[in-house]
Amino acid sequence: MPSTLKDVPGAQPHGGALEIRMATPDEAADIAKGAGSLPKIEAKSRRVLSDLELLAVGAVSPNRGFMTKADYSSVVEDMRLEGGIPWSLPITLSATDDEVANLSKGERAAIVHEGKIVAVIDVEDIFDYDVDNEAEKTYLTTDEAHPGVAYLHSQAPHYVGGEVTVLENLFAHEFAEHRLTPLQLREQIAERGWKTIVAFQTRNPIHRAHEYLTKCALEITDGLVIHPLVGGTKGDDIPAETRMKCYQVLMDNYYPNDRVILSVFPASMRYAGPREAIWHSLLRKNYGITHFIVGRDHAGVGDYYGSYDAQKLFDEFDPAELGIQPLKFEHSFWCNKCEGMGSDKTCPHTKEDRVFLSGTQVRQMLVDGIEPPPEFSRHEVAKILIDDARANA
Repeated sequence: MPSTLKDVPGAQPHGGALEIRMATPDEAADIAKGAGSLPKIEAKSRRVLSDLELLAVGAVSPNRGFMTKADYSSVVEDMRLEGGIPWSLPITLSATDDEVANLSKGERAAIVHEGKIVAVIDVEDIFDYDVDNEAEKTYLTTDEAHPGVAYLHSQAPHYVGGEVTVLENLFAHEFAEHRLTPLQLREQIAERGWKTIVAFQTRNPIHRAHEYLTKCALEITDGLVIHPLVGGTKGDDIPAETRMKCYQVLMDNYYPNDRVILSVFPASMRYAGPREAIWHSLLRKNYGITHFIVGRDHAGVGDYYGSYDAQKLFDEFDPAELGIQPLKFEHSFWCNKCEGMGSDKTCPHTKEDRVFLSGTQVRQMLVDGIEPPPEFSRHEVAKILIDDARANA
């Protein structure tokens, strides 16, 4: 059955233990046999299914399931679980009026997707929530053009809280070679003898600026984990399959293999900016990470957040209670006069001397089959992106 692992390789998980909520195959089969008659809650979104995977592998420890009202309210209002442990974003399961009518506190329900039972939840709480309040507190806006706010409005009107037991990870086959659980990644880190490990969160291809940040971080740590998010992004983001090709070609040609691990991060994007930066760091702590790169507009979208608001939010916590060290970087670029990469901290030259392309410019160049300059993107990465852009044009 689900387990609490206190004795794990590497640094202490958030809250002190890995809370692994995945049933063994035999246990899953036994539970599934009796779950057909249980009341059901439909997991309609990729985000809920991704959250189930995070719960299954212990990535969201100390959480054991979807949040009760006490934890939910405390997280939304104060960025802490009810017991005081820092936690910046809620983990929730919404349910319709009809679904809630069949639920009882203290009883078990099945979580289903397309007719298949993927998990069961021991119902502890059923409660309503204020969409605008959650949006304002977690996303800092109630604008439905924000993808996170739009998601909240797409949910059913009730939340169901309680511990879950996951029977099947629907995404286990995706990037299986690189889909390391927190325990598996910790074991690889221990085998390499790394004591300080930095993670790089990304939902985009790694261009020269990102490569520069990761290598600066690698200069002061034992190892780097390139940890791209693959659990669901906006429709106009570059697909994970394409991004993985880009990461792999960089691993093969531009990173020292004995000091870098490529492992996917199965969460879905919230686009919650500063709060998501904290959340991303705490989950990486559960993966055995000691340092976390926080760059410009981490987990941002549009112009909802200031460029360095995410970095500032880390300063509102005692570093000891977060238990992971943020490495704060400014926007980096190639400077023609410096003849190298730099940032405002290290480069004294003007904007005219720096190679800068907006996301819109880059996308249009790729569609047109034009490679961005080598100072912006490696040739191998640009070729992959051009082929993808042409295939999807």
